[in-house]
Amino acid sequence: MDPAAETASAGVQVKDDLSEKCQKLFVEFLEEFQNQNGDILYLPDAEELIRPERNTLAVSFTNIEQYNQQLATTIQEEYYRVYPYLCRAVRHFARDHGNIPQSKEFYVAFSDFPTRHKIRELSAARIGALLRISGQVVRTHPVHPELVSGTFLCLDCQSVVKDVEQQFRYTQPAICRNPVCANRRRFMLDTDRSRFVDFQKVRIQETQAELPRGSIPRSVEVILRAEAVEAAQPGDRCDFTGTLIVVPDVSALAVAGTRAETSSRVTGKEGFEADGVQGLKALGVRDLSYRLAFLACHVAPTNPRFGGKELRQEDQTAESVKNQMTVQEWEKVFEMSQDKNLYHNLCTSLFPTIHGNDEIKRGILLMLFGGVAKTTMEGTSLRGDINVCIVGDPSTSKSQFLKHVEDFAPRAVYTSGKASSAAGLTAAVVKDEESHEFVIEAGALMLADNGVCCIDEFDKMDLKDQVAIHEAMEQQTISITKAGVKATLNARTSILAAANPIDGRYNRSKSLKQNVNMSAPIMSRFDLFFILVDECNEVTDYAIARRIVDLHSRNIESVERVYSPDEIQRYILFARQFQPKITREAEEFVVDQYKRLRQRDSSGATKSAWRITVRQLESMLRLSEAMARMYCSDEVQPKHVKEAFRLLNKSIIRVDSPDVNFDQEPEADESDQNDMEEEDVRPATVPAPARPDELWKAGVPKPALRMSFADYKKVSNLLVLHMQRMEELNEESSLKRSELVNWYLKEMEGEIESESELIAKKNLAEKVIHRLVHYDHIIIELTKTGLKKMDKGGEEPVIEEDPLLVVNPNYVLED
Repeated sequence: MDPAAETASAGVQVKDDLSEKCQKLFVEFLEEFQNQNGDILYLPDAEELIRPERNTLAVSFTNIEQYNQQLATTIQEEYYRVYPYLCRAVRHFARDHGNIPQSKEFYVAFSDFPTRHKIRELSAARIGALLRISGQVVRTHPVHPELVSGTFLCLDCQSVVKDVEQQFRYTQPAICRNPVCANRRRFMLDTDRSRFVDFQKVRIQETQAELPRGSIPRSVEVILRAEAVEAAQPGDRCDFTGTLIVVPDVSALAVAGTRAETSSRVTGKEGFEADGVQGLKALGVRDLSYRLAFLACHVAPTNPRFGGKELRQEDQTAESVKNQMTVQEWEKVFEMSQDKNLYHNLCTSLFPTIHGNDEIKRGILLMLFGGVAKTTMEGTSLRGDINVCIVGDPSTSKSQFLKHVEDFAPRAVYTSGKASSAAGLTAAVVKDEESHEFVIEAGALMLADNGVCCIDEFDKMDLKDQVAIHEAMEQQTISITKAGVKATLNARTSILAAANPIDGRYNRSKSLKQNVNMSAPIMSRFDLFFILVDECNEVTDYAIARRIVDLHSRNIESVERVYSPDEIQRYILFARQFQPKITREAEEFVVDQYKRLRQRDSSGATKSAWRITVRQLESMLRLSEAMARMYCSDEVQPKHVKEAFRLLNKSIIRVDSPDVNFDQEPEADESDQNDMEEEDVRPATVPAPARPDELWKAGVPKPALRMSFADYKKVSNLLVLHMQRMEELNEESSLKRSELVNWYLKEMEGEIESESELIAKKNLAEKVIHRLVHYDHIIIELTKTGLKKMDKGGEEPVIEEDPLLVVNPNYVLED
């Protein structure tokens, strides 16, 4: 990196007074700068450089400005020129305070640089100056060894030419250092005595927040060396401190000095003596098109709110997270953990501009805390991340939830299902335009590793694209086998999806599966389903309108936050370090609740319920662990399981149903039969209800036989509960239909004021019983022999006037 490389290789040393003065001042800075306790600040770090894997000293640029403003200005303006001398200063400082080998090279990295530039602002005027840029890593290349200082052997006189700096291309000595020899071309690289350093090429791209309107994101190649390699992974948002450089061709960087080109037009003796292939020594000589690249010395995550850490780090512990916080921050975290109303306060602080929808807020909050990932003895990974899907009518703030999470989470990716392909969501294998090698370019799920992937318009995805994320949603990996690249990549991400119903609006007369354009395997992989229905409610509409008007009038007082976003993020980071274990009582409670869900599902009582599988049991466990984490508990208590069951029950089972119309008996269409295919087969012929014809002949007006689903459930539960109590008193007893109707009328005695109301209540009770027998299969009709009577033909069942009724033994009464 010495600007006078060719002159030095020719044996003439040019003295750089400015750089040597900077080197002297920098050594004095390292020797003299002290912390608050009076100790030399960088001495412990210098002693760490004795370890073989360490070779870079991180220096805060703020400290240099405090020590000597002129030195800081010189480093900032002439960074590329003085950098080799600063590295020498570090080498002298380290050797003065430790037993370090003479051959070991050292580097310096500057952190806390004050000014940050956008990628769009990089221009030729900033070449060589110290800069800090930020962006999102979209592609990384493997780590290569790069030749930075070569030792060459002259093939004519066997002289050794040492320390030839490589100017980002294969650079041979200008002339042999032997005064007698005039060789300028025939040199051989001595790899044993040359110096190589780890080298990685990374591509970063502008983030959406920095993007001007109507512009395409710009990208730039970043070159990382020494300890900076592998510091940034695809999807990370990082700050890079370094300088802007000019390179002839970036393809030379990836394989410096190793790519061969055939030598042509050689004749005579010279053609026989020279090698058949040559290196890249002539690269850029005849080509006037150069390229800008960024040479970085320091990499740091853009998010300082987590102490430079992500939400999930395997090597993090609660104690280490605590040590990264200041005293005030830790006191706030401790205060939040003692908050008795923490659950509600976190929800309101996380989504202050969205009115209502408390259950969705709770589900998304638990998704951010996450469950505990586990590994079985066989090595199988069980995911701990929680997947949430929001289904609802237009204008019900589905996309707002996704946008809020994208802005809040430190590693979140927002994408649209319709505009994304399978490769765009998972990962793509592309050919690098410079090195012509196949490299993996990260998709949305891979970029959101250890974070949240928000997918809007999830139902608009093509079926083949939905299939591509099956593996990512359950196994949390992405397997790729194409173009000679076989890899299994991590996609440990929570998925927050939003979908619209098939017909634009949610149809309450259909099940959840019939309302969304998703396959059954995808639906079973979501832990929570939330359904938003746009209802006309005067109180709710007024509250929503008031909230929106306040926001548009910039009334800041309308946004109430108990905790700031930084405080919530800090608390989530701390709480995620807990690994709660389930207690014996909670374990039994989970099993009981799961059995209850399965029994309710198999009974077919709720037509809108979709199949409950073992995945819902795992969902309940993950939600329980997230609840325990939120309260910083080491154990999962039954109260945590109870809240998890309530959320699961609310999101999956309780789907609003239409009013029950007794005049039009419901007929199961084909799609309903598909949902109920695993349930009992219904009889081919349903007996007609016993209709009291004499009531109609008496001239009594026919009432509107329609009631809301809630009222229907209330009446049916009342009847079933009475029958179950009678069976508990005497197992062999069973009620006749007329006895059950009379008991119901007696219970409703206080609400009946006239004969017409009595007849209406009686007719309604009979209709409810008929529906419970023939459509919900909650009640079973028995004759005195236990079987229905058959007519003489043996085919059609004879309707008994007053059959005995018993409750289906598989039915579990809802709370």
